[in-house]
Amino acid sequence: MPATEAIRKKISRLPHKPGVYLMKDRFGTVIYIGKARSLRKRVSQYFHPSRRQRWDMKLNALVEAIHDLDVHQVRSEPDAVLLEGKLIKEFKPRYNISFKDDKRFLLLKVNLKDPIPRFTLTRLRQDDGARYFGPFANSGAIRRTMTMVRQKFSLRGCRPLTPNKHDYKHCLYGHLKHCTAPCIDNISTGDYLKQVEAACDFLTGQSQEMEKDLKQMMQKAAETLDFEKAAELRDMLQDLKKATQKTGKFSRLPYKLPLAIDPASDLTELRKVLSIRKTPVRIEGFDISNISGTFKVASMVRFRNGRPDRSNYRRYKMKTVQGQDDFACMAETVRRRYTRLLKEAGEQKTDLESSESPFPELILIDGGKGQLGAACEELAKLGLSKIPIIGLAKEFEEIYQPGKPDPIRLDHRSGALKLLQRVRDESHRFANTFNAQLRLKKISESLLDEFPGIGQSRKAALLKKFGSVQRIKTASLEEISQLPGFGGKTAEKLKLFLAAR
Repeated sequence: MPATEAIRKKISRLPHKPGVYLMKDRFGTVIYIGKARSLRKRVSQYFHPSRRQRWDMKLNALVEAIHDLDVHQVRSEPDAVLLEGKLIKEFKPRYNISFKDDKRFLLLKVNLKDPIPRFTLTRLRQDDGARYFGPFANSGAIRRTMTMVRQKFSLRGCRPLTPNKHDYKHCLYGHLKHCTAPCIDNISTGDYLKQVEAACDFLTGQSQEMEKDLKQMMQKAAETLDFEKAAELRDMLQDLKKATQKTGKFSRLPYKLPLAIDPASDLTELRKVLSIRKTPVRIEGFDISNISGTFKVASMVRFRNGRPDRSNYRRYKMKTVQGQDDFACMAETVRRRYTRLLKEAGEQKTDLESSESPFPELILIDGGKGQLGAACEELAKLGLSKIPIIGLAKEFEEIYQPGKPDPIRLDHRSGALKLLQRVRDESHRFANTFNAQLRLKKISESLLDEFPGIGQSRKAALLKKFGSVQRIKTASLEEISQLPGFGGKTAEKLKLFLAAR
């Protein structure tokens, strides 16, 4: 398939820099994500007619489906690898295979509060007070670098959390003098901690001295014609650079990656379709989630300029609704949301009609006439009936407006409809995620009820201190025994009980 004029223009403006590219179909759905050392070179290869004969059926189908593309430039190739994995897990494109599992990149972990701290490799970052380095795109490089670091700073590499004299008898690290052996009091724990802290400083980027030493050793080996040794030192230097190279942090989807081909056009079309006065720059979407009347929650998501504004997402637990009543849940959520905004606007003396107003230009309710009616009634009570509000029913994707008996049906290719669907789907996802979190938390907390003699007061003290059963599992015996009603023996029994589950 020859590239369209729009795609050719985009490719011509791409830099010869590392980054990640996202291929989209005609509906704006991401269908493939890839990384590149040179974005322009890599992306243009998909549209070379001479290469098509060598493509397999899958690649042909992919290229035939490409309607648009987005790119995100990064500083280095390792950054591109990390961001590619992050985005594939978030978007789950149907043409990607790699990174779809739950495998994560390696992290280096050390807990300076341990009796004898040790560096370990992990793939999961936890809130356990430990210090983490990474993630590392090249697992081999960080493993080999950690071997060098242990030798340079005389650190232990044994497995026991608190090694003793018995462990030392079988420890190669101590016998080879790679470790200063704090387990047999060969060095004080305070002095050993200083060695660990020095290694931490080294891993945060203060490795220039070691790089300089390796370069000098490599040059001397080459001058004496010991090329095998020089090659080994060269590989060590490359591993060190890869392991200590700073990488970007991609905790969330970068906001500069658009979720539509032309968000501004979609917003303009939406304003015309709904016949509203202002372009809906800010859209707030609401949804309800519950299971048979339990764990009743609601979500509110905000889109700004057609893209998610995640810092302004909100979620709600129902306070006044009894039983399963989605209409009442929607009414309570809308009432709480806009009562809060009215209060904030009053405190700041903001004109509700000004551009600085906190209120949206459009409210989207996930549902039909019933949910929409409940929301409209609450807005009327608050004196906010002027805010445009619509309901989007799932079955036929019909748009309901207050006071109009017939819904609006848009073509499924309409950009305005796709925008409303994205807002509706995001509010649905956010509500369901919150509901699932509450259910998992309840199931997890119920484990404590099985512990003999726990009682409500001691259970409440545990959850208030640690927040969850998972954090209780990782807490130390000393931390648990400090709580009222817990002694050393009870804390030890609780740890054994939770470890078996």
